[in-house]
Amino acid sequence: MLFHRKIHRPGLTTVYTTQGLLQAELIKSKLESAGIPALLDYESAGPVLGITVDGLGEVRVMVPEALAEDAQAVLAAEPEEGWEDEATEGFNESMTNEQ
Repeated sequence: MLFHRKIHRPGLTTVYTTQGLLQAELIKSKLESAGIPALLDYESAGPVLGITVDGLGEVRVMVPEALAEDAQAVLAAEPEEGWEDEATEGFNESMTNEQ
């Protein structure tokens, strides 16, 4: 890959790598909801040009080194029972009211 290289940020470690910002934002939100601060690191050309090949769309989710194990545990955990109901609560009602 043209841009694929190991990125080093002092005090941070990569816990997840994905193609594209959408999935990375979801992972970041999941970590932050568990109290783990997260940073997204990516080449700016990918999102600007909409290119996700040769490393341009690669997004690294980084957390403080001291919280890396906790972050891996959060990402490995299965969703809680009933999360789908909570996530869509009110959505179906708002869609009905708009029609």
